[in-house]
Amino acid sequence: MATASKLGDYLRARREQVRPEDVGLPAGERRRVPGLRREEVALLAGISAEYYLRLEQGRDRHPSDQVLDSIADALRLEADALVYMHALAHSPRTATRRTSRPERVSASIQNMIDGWPTTPALVHGRYMTTLATNPMAIALNPLFAPGINALRAAFLEPEMREFYRDWDKMTAKAVAYLRSVSAAAVDDPELVELIGELSLHSERFRTLWARQDVRQKTSGVSRLLHPQVGPLDLHYEKLALPGAPGQMLVAYHAEPGSPTGERLQMLAHLAAPPAPAARTDTGTAAAAEATQAPDQ
Repeated sequence: MATASKLGDYLRARREQVRPEDVGLPAGERRRVPGLRREEVALLAGISAEYYLRLEQGRDRHPSDQVLDSIADALRLEADALVYMHALAHSPRTATRRTSRPERVSASIQNMIDGWPTTPALVHGRYMTTLATNPMAIALNPLFAPGINALRAAFLEPEMREFYRDWDKMTAKAVAYLRSVSAAAVDDPELVELIGELSLHSERFRTLWARQDVRQKTSGVSRLLHPQVGPLDLHYEKLALPGAPGQMLVAYHAEPGSPTGERLQMLAHLAAPPAPAARTDTGTAAAAEATQAPDQ
């Protein structure tokens, strides 16, 4: 789809999410469309209604940054959404399909997270496929294993609804994040396949994707339910890895001394490999005596 059309689709979707009373306009009783009318957005942005119509219809392909910023203010867009809208407007006019290169995690990053015995950690690729993980992340959830797409698992694996106690909020944040990284990659076959599969099999995903929410949330709290240790309220941090475009290190941690912290320690104990059996002094002496020849 042409860049201008995608920008128009985005403007329409966001316009429908803004209530008139949110921007100081009367709601009225005869509104035939949800959210704001086109002419109301134009008024708030300080541009002509005709020009805004051309933008939504994809007939204007060169909106200035000033116009985009004014429309963003009118639609109450947050910083991540503003960046996304600019990317839609200024991406190459002729989209080209590209083949995604295989993503790999450096050995140093893998060694680092392997050295965190009580911290679940994993690395996501550009579209949330797990590329690397540590034993604690697998103990937290086997679906965090390398090769599994976190978004696909969240929507299509039934056990994830039980695992995430805040499944509705988590899925909304995950889709908004995917939208935030998709503006410059609309024709990437990997992304197209992922969106198509989820749209086909998940009504929840279709609804969220149509809203076109955009947000890169890099920290927060995940409310989980582990089958062995019980409920966990884990803080998470997402850190972009330098030199690896699109890769995010995701680490979970608990408040020190909290019930979740105690349960996380219990999970670490359960996940730890068994220690090798120690040889006793008695056993060593007996073995040595058995190898000696008897006196004649």
